[in-house]
Amino acid sequence: MKLIVGLGNPGEKYAQTRHNVGWLVVDELARRAGGQWRKDAEAEVCEVRLGGLPGEKVLLVKPQTFMNTSGKAVWPLMSFYKLEGGSLLVVQDDLDSPFGLLRFRMGGRHGGQNGVRDIIARLGHDRFPRLKIGISRPPAGRDPADWVLSKWREEERETLAELVRLGTGAAEMWAVKGLAEAQQAYNGTDLRPKPPPPPPPPVPPAEADPERS
Repeated sequence: MKLIVGLGNPGEKYAQTRHNVGWLVVDELARRAGGQWRKDAEAEVCEVRLGGLPGEKVLLVKPQTFMNTSGKAVWPLMSFYKLEGGSLLVVQDDLDSPFGLLRFRMGGRHGGQNGVRDIIARLGHDRFPRLKIGISRPPAGRDPADWVLSKWREEERETLAELVRLGTGAAEMWAVKGLAEAQQAYNGTDLRPKPPPPPPPPVPPAEADPERS
């Protein structure tokens, strides 16, 4: 058994906010696998098999505790299934990555992400992988706390849909083939618009032929 936890806040109010991008990924995993969500204590969970038949048994998790106490939903499941940190993947939004970037990271500090902070505190260690989905820093003068709870803009939705598609594939690869292979395949993901190529250098004027002067 492995756990894939999508971080977010419960309730329709938060459904399409930047902080809930982790939920979009686990929802898509559940949809692809034909799973059904059910309530389980402090979380909604969905048991699926990923990677074909017989597949890897995975429990998808959406904490219902609000972001800042995500560990309250995660720790009891880790304890019940007697799982080590390497069997847990947390899918999170990341303020420090530009929108369009997706990458895996193994362990390390929470980086200001309060859901990850609480999971670390309740597990008592940080030795679990995260799939970070960039949402960018807010524009100058805007409070980060307000930014993460803001809705996606219409012009971001095409990139968001592709990020969720790639994030879903990345999470499945982690479950089936392991972290190293998933990192190799997905850590170069960058959907930011590419700058136009520089113009070609000007062609110098042809020199006059002295014999024809």
